[in-house]
Amino acid sequence: MSTETLNAVQVACPGCLTPNRVPAGRLGEDPKCGKCGTVLLDGHPVALDEASFDPFVARTELPVLVDYWAPWCGPCRAMAPMFEKTAGELRQSVRFAKVNTEQAQGIAQRAGIRAIPTMVLYRRGKELARTSGAMDAGTLRRWVGEHIS
Repeated sequence: MSTETLNAVQVACPGCLTPNRVPAGRLGEDPKCGKCGTVLLDGHPVALDEASFDPFVARTELPVLVDYWAPWCGPCRAMAPMFEKTAGELRQSVRFAKVNTEQAQGIAQRAGIRAIPTMVLYRRGKELARTSGAMDAGTLRRWVGEHIS
């Protein structure tokens, strides 16, 4: 087995949810899904729903930061551009996702979401950390960094 294969990271495709092995050194080269051709790490948050949440979070070895939000929530809407910006900045090390708690009430209930926006950081399907309340991009970046290092 080559060193490149040993240092590969599994990333779920945001389009078809197929797990893809990507050499760690090539995460910044816009890798594409071997099945459907979707860019795996495009720097944008992935919208997850009841059907896609578990497969996406479990099949991605990079940490996955989920923003639990709702369309009627002012702080959620205010934070959305910062979340998007940070997703682009950290695209090689963290996968960003969003769950609309109005449409995916089962996921929100299972995650114990009591306030929005709430960010939950997962690794291999297990919760690492959570925080509630809107954050600017710098604060969000620092918070993620504290929990993935």
